[in-house]
Amino acid sequence: MTSLFPMFLKLEGRPFLVVGAGTVAEGKINGLLLSGAAVRVVAPRANAAVEEWARKGAIRWEAREFSPADLDGVFLVIVATSSTHVNEAVFHEAQRRNVLCNVVDDPQHCDFYYPAVVRRGQLQIAISTAGESPALAQKLRRELETQYGPEYESWIKHLGKARRELFARNIDAEKRRHRLHELASEPPVTALINKGERS
Repeated sequence: MTSLFPMFLKLEGRPFLVVGAGTVAEGKINGLLLSGAAVRVVAPRANAAVEEWARKGAIRWEAREFSPADLDGVFLVIVATSSTHVNEAVFHEAQRRNVLCNVVDDPQHCDFYYPAVVRRGQLQIAISTAGESPALAQKLRRELETQYGPEYESWIKHLGKARRELFARNIDAEKRRHRLHELASEPPVTALINKGERS
């Protein structure tokens, strides 16, 4: 198996299709909405959360079976139904159209995998086992959540502000790089206490 290419995508406004509208699909839809994606859901039935998103206009839900034309103009498709036949049919149609596809809990029918993610504001640490052991990925996520606590949310904001200020000044690029690395090496709790940003 070739190595996976890790990246963080900007999804704002990009068209996504989710096939399925149960509990598993709900989690995927929620993540897409948090990233600003334009989400369309195709499923004969939906759970309460998906129905509520549709009612509020956060997503577009079409209460029917999947049709190949649903993939027209789609950036990515996520498939989360209880039917192996439907899941495979969507995957093969997506392959035919060069649309990236993820069939949940079916690594053989995935062009990409969802990582386990530690989120601390703008800091995100993603962990993948390429579908080999999601349980290990979750274990590592829990360990990293302990190692990188909530203080990192404020810390990353502080570092971003410092970086913008340094780039606004007319200073030598090497000195700027050195200072940015210096700042990033400081312990976040201590640094923010010294700045008066934590009690």
